[in-house]
Amino acid sequence: MGESPAAFTALIDEYCDYLRYEKRYSANTIGASRRDLTQFAAWCEKARISELTRVDVHAVRAFVAAQHREGRQPGSLHRYLSTLRGFFRQQLRRGRMQANPAVGVRGPKFRRRLPGVVSADELSRALNLPPEGESDLRDSAIVELFYSAGLRLSELHALDAAQLEGGVSELRVFGKGGKERVVMIGSAARTALDAWLQLRPQHAAADERALFTGARGRRLSRASIGIAVKRWAQRRGLNANLHPHRLRHSFATHLLENSGDLRGVQELLGHANLSTTQIYTHLDWKHLAKVYDRAHPRAKRKPE
Repeated sequence: MGESPAAFTALIDEYCDYLRYEKRYSANTIGASRRDLTQFAAWCEKARISELTRVDVHAVRAFVAAQHREGRQPGSLHRYLSTLRGFFRQQLRRGRMQANPAVGVRGPKFRRRLPGVVSADELSRALNLPPEGESDLRDSAIVELFYSAGLRLSELHALDAAQLEGGVSELRVFGKGGKERVVMIGSAARTALDAWLQLRPQHAAADERALFTGARGRRLSRASIGIAVKRWAQRRGLNANLHPHRLRHSFATHLLENSGDLRGVQELLGHANLSTTQIYTHLDWKHLAKVYDRAHPRAKRKPE
């Protein structure tokens, strides 16, 4: 860890640069890793651990226990451990340590809760209602695109209008870790997007590239997109607390229920599980297109 907190800060900076330039992680992931490591550094300072080689499994376990006493949830504790394992793995590669002290520490058991699923019938009913004004038309396009393509919030937020022009039915997006995948746009989503693209020039600043813009003509923030989805659902009387990840989970569940093709659905989602990536790369794209067209309740793509 070096001789001072400043030295540890330099190691954190170095590790975050590694995540950014070599691992190509997103800014959100890098920011979370920096916060976790900064918090660990502050704890080490209080515990009078001033050198990297003095961090052992007992120190890591004590840090996690301290966070638990402060009320951190199991998910947060697992994230701390994941961050520390990655950080110390890098120090090990650099020859600064003899072992990774975070490897032997287990986080608390917890049941991972998936967001609830909105039924296909309920979503279709709401999506078939006509928009109530221009902002609602934009929000309908947002919801249709989330549900049609199974996008993450960060992926939709990053879209530019030029990517959706020309009536395209497929779209390349960059997911976690900068990994590229192709997602599909069903006919219902395409219709909603075309309606918004006709109105967009009246609402977007002249130099704004974003697909979805707000009141000031600039790219909608992630928070604003979440608010737009929730507001859209409330207008249509949906009881579900609708948010982008619930739409993504509904996308996956409805496809899986109708197709039974787990591997195909995972490929369409762009899951970042490296242990299964090799399997997905052998799937034929035309097969995935058939899975989508046959199973997604709002696809109904026209045959080429």
